[in-house]
Amino acid sequence: MIETTLRGSCLCGAVTYEATGVATRFMHCHCRRCRKATGTGHASNLFLQPGTLRWLAGESQVRTYKVPEAQRFANFFCDTCGSRLPRQAGDAVVIAAGSLDDEPPLKPQARIFQDSRAAWSCCGDGLPLYPAYPPPA
Repeated sequence: MIETTLRGSCLCGAVTYEATGVATRFMHCHCRRCRKATGTGHASNLFLQPGTLRWLAGESQVRTYKVPEAQRFANFFCDTCGSRLPRQAGDAVVIAAGSLDDEPPLKPQARIFQDSRAAWSCCGDGLPLYPAYPPPA
């Protein structure tokens, strides 16, 4: 596994970041929380593990919303433009792939929480489908 460094930013450019680590997974999540947080049919998340996240600019504008009963779900976003941003989760960095300014080293590998997929949401791209979390890599 090769360590990579990726840079990204929010829509208004006020928040910029750098994430370093080993890209282990890139998945489209169709769970209801991800759909609500993105306003789309799925969230596209890249996982660096182990990984570290460093804010280059605008850290004071980063806001967090955590669903109280959620074990893993949190939404990090810019308080000016609302763009989703990455988060440090233990030794992993979870990156909202749309926030990347660099091309990720992985292509999407799977669609997770497929049983929660909205009927109108995209599908049919040949990626493996999982009803919940995929088996460990």
